[in-house]
Amino acid sequence: MQYFKLQIGCMLIVLYVAFIYIREKYEYKVKQKEPVFELLLITGILSIVFDGATAYTVNYLDKVPGLVNAVLHACFLCGLDTLSFVIFLYMYDITRGVPKSRKIKTLIILPLAICIAVVILFMPQLEYRSGRITNYSMGISAYTCFIVAVYMLGTVILLVKGWRNMGHHKLITLTTCIAAANVVTIYQMIYPESLISCLVPTFVIIGSYLNVENPLFTKLQAHNREMVMGFATLVENRDGSTGGHIRRTTTYVKLLAEELQKRGMYKEQLTQDYIENLTIAAPQKPGRLTDEEFAIMRTHTEKGGEIIKETFGHIGDGEYEKMAYEVARYHHEKYDGGGYPEGLTGDEIPIGAQL
Repeated sequence: MQYFKLQIGCMLIVLYVAFIYIREKYEYKVKQKEPVFELLLITGILSIVFDGATAYTVNYLDKVPGLVNAVLHACFLCGLDTLSFVIFLYMYDITRGVPKSRKIKTLIILPLAICIAVVILFMPQLEYRSGRITNYSMGISAYTCFIVAVYMLGTVILLVKGWRNMGHHKLITLTTCIAAANVVTIYQMIYPESLISCLVPTFVIIGSYLNVENPLFTKLQAHNREMVMGFATLVENRDGSTGGHIRRTTTYVKLLAEELQKRGMYKEQLTQDYIENLTIAAPQKPGRLTDEEFAIMRTHTEKGGEIIKETFGHIGDGEYEKMAYEVARYHHEKYDGGGYPEGLTGDEIPIGAQL
């Protein structure tokens, strides 16, 4: 047991997180369109299992059949490569959404396919070496970690490009997790006998669950959206409207934003968090106005912006406050500069207000 104590500890932690996640998901009846986090959980658990198994077999080469040891190492190395891919896919999902383009999907999965092919092809040449503390494996199959390092680099790029429009808590959590995972990966590459790669899925899974994937948070966000829409509908009904305009406007804005995202436009701005905030901040009043009403209406953008600051300025969600303020203040600007209150043109108008 001395060779896989760390793996056992990590496994217990990850299994506990998985149990709590599944229990809360069903308790709060939370549904996910793209359950990439669940794929991350499964991949992480399998990675730790094979990590622990090979930590044992590599130190008892005289007791474990060579074929069994080779198969377990192949599963472990392929699992590590797949884990790096899934971490990158998860990061892509929570920042931009799972890619729909076949070309992008092919480009994303290509390094993983190459790595798995290399692992299997060169398994017969895998060497088992003796270290000061433990034995470890080396060879071309083990060097695939250098290829999948492109995924770790990709996660960092996604963070850097999307940090301005990502939720504050999510940004801190993911930055910390990815930084820790990269440090562990680099240390494992430099000191292969350390056998600490099981820390990577543990860090990422714990951090993601606590601040991003907790079903309770998801349920509270859904309640918050419904509360905002409910108040907006009440205001609309005061004016004798049917109450359907606000939900239609919200749906149109979300569809437009998702289509722009799908086409690769405004990549740095149209993160998942940005679209979520924009959807809540979208509603406005329908109908034609008299000249007198229009004169009054022109002042509502500035007043609305100030009301947003006063109303949402202390809830601790700076991203949503900024989004709501921009929508309220600039949604009557026009692309040709003929709008109000500031006569902005083109992309001087925030993309949320444009939509």
